Amino acid sequence: MKLKILAFATLLATTNIAVPALAENIEHTRQLLSTKQCQQCDLSGAGLVLADLSGAQLSGADLSRANLARANLRGANLKGANLSGASLFGVNLIGADLTGANLTGADMRESYLQNANLTSTQLSSAYVQGAIGIPQSAGTAEEFYKWALLEDQAGNDLGAIDHYNMALSINPKFAAAYLGRGMAFYQLRDEAKATQDAKMASQLFLAQGDTSGYQTSQNFLKGIELANQPHKNGGSSFLGILQSIGSLLLQFIK
Repeated sequence: MKLKILAFATLLATTNIAVPALAENIEHTRQLLSTKQCQQCDLSGAGLVLADLSGAQLSGADLSRANLARANLRGANLKGANLSGASLFGVNLIGADLTGANLTGADMRESYLQNANLTSTQLSSAYVQGAIGIPQSAGTAEEFYKWALLEDQAGNDLGAIDHYNMALSINPKFAAAYLGRGMAFYQLRDEAKATQDAKMASQLFLAQGDTSGYQTSQNFLKGIELANQPHKNGGSSFLGILQSIGSLLLQFIK
């Protein structure tokens, strides 16, 4: 049973999905496509869908509101580039240098970010659902936790687990991340790992004096046992437990 624990309106209140502008500097766009050299260029609102820009030199370029959906920017130099409001849906940014880039409101859904340099960038205001390979340096434990909840809402349990793992790498005592990851494991029918994470969450909540978190973790453990005893008709009770976990997890979004 897949529990929807989030409402997108709550988590995306400050997130703006890009709507590329129609106007663009045609000469600068042509220069980029023909030479892949366009530092400090005005490419705002440019239409660059599916463009092959691998290794392109775009440091300091204005790409605000540009449409780069599914473009290949592998290894590109985007230092200090303005990508605010840009559509980067499904874009290949593997190994790209985005140091100091402005990603405010950028749509980075399903983008590829393995080995990308995101030093001094802010992904907290970008839309990153389904993004693959977000480096640990790109976010706080709380941000990775929020991204994990978004992946859970979308039904991507494996993606959620990846983000929970990042959150826990940054903060190994993040009790809610253990509980959330336990939920994701349970939804993948891995009851052993779900139980292990619920126990860890329970211990941490208890040590941190969080009575509500401790009790919810304990209820989750009992619910797992109950779900394995269908003859006791515990299905509706366990659903209530899962709903209480969802409510609790939302409380840790900052």
